[in-house]
Amino acid sequence: MKSNGNASARALYEKAVPVYYYRPQENDCAVLRDQWIRAKYERKEFTGETKYPPISYTTGFYEGLLWKKGKENSQFLKRKFVLSEREFTLTYYNKENESKGPKAVISIKDLNTTFQPEKIGHPHGLQITYQDDNHTRNLYVYHESPEEIVTWFNAIRAARYAYLKTAYPTGSDEELVPKITRNYLKEGYMEKTGPLQKESFKRRWFILDSQNRKLLYFKGQLDAEELGVIFIGTESKGYSVKECVPKHARGNKWKCGVTVETPQRQFLFMCEEEREQREWLDALRQVLSRPMAPQDYTSKQGWSTNTSTMYRRPGYVNYSHDVIVIPVM
Repeated sequence: MKSNGNASARALYEKAVPVYYYRPQENDCAVLRDQWIRAKYERKEFTGETKYPPISYTTGFYEGLLWKKGKENSQFLKRKFVLSEREFTLTYYNKENESKGPKAVISIKDLNTTFQPEKIGHPHGLQITYQDDNHTRNLYVYHESPEEIVTWFNAIRAARYAYLKTAYPTGSDEELVPKITRNYLKEGYMEKTGPLQKESFKRRWFILDSQNRKLLYFKGQLDAEELGVIFIGTESKGYSVKECVPKHARGNKWKCGVTVETPQRQFLFMCEEEREQREWLDALRQVLSRPMAPQDYTSKQGWSTNTSTMYRRPGYVNYSHDVIVIPVM
């Protein structure tokens, strides 16, 4: 190290890092940082030398078993997953026997994956999110092997990168790489009331997806499907966020209020602590301040916040199910 220095070492050990391979940041979870170091120095995956068999995430096809959380319960069971870059799909089976057909065939188009060790309760916990019939669906998986779960993560990133290169053929790597996968800007519990702000508050798990300008909420943090979605536009389009102290709130245990204003209605949330309130305000304002891109308008028109095919009438509100359907403008 003294004679050659970091630059020379990097030129050797990072000579051929695939553009889609995730380079962990300081605040990323331990398994990502550990496997980056091992891939780089122990396995020497990025020196540019031809390897046989080829590294799994470079082949365009990957399959194996992952522990997956049940949709309706907290039990994790082994399920077979198959990733196809050629088909742009991630398929999983309820049983190892493929003859019964897949449980789901997931398009790579709207798929995102992010490590969630604390949320899932496993150091190798991975959350896979995708769009299914205008709903956001979550799969929670893990693998006992740290190398295996990071391989899955980067194989999915490779397939996502291939899809983006097809969908946006003129896009540069600087534009496309940040879109491969993303961590969510902010997650956590807040209390939420109904549109009339006279209903009792209920605790919900919120996820702010800044890339898609969506604030999603779930009954619990490991739910498979969202209860509702709120699009976060810009102030010039009638959206705003501010701190508030509700006057007629009832049933709320928490006192630190956040109001989100949209052209359709006002949303009122309560945070447990002032720190959480500040973090949510800062995160929401960060999304508000970013100009809307053309795809944001498409995204806004392409979804609704209903959670059941029973409720598709514009403007219908079902308070008992926390369902809000907003007419497309």
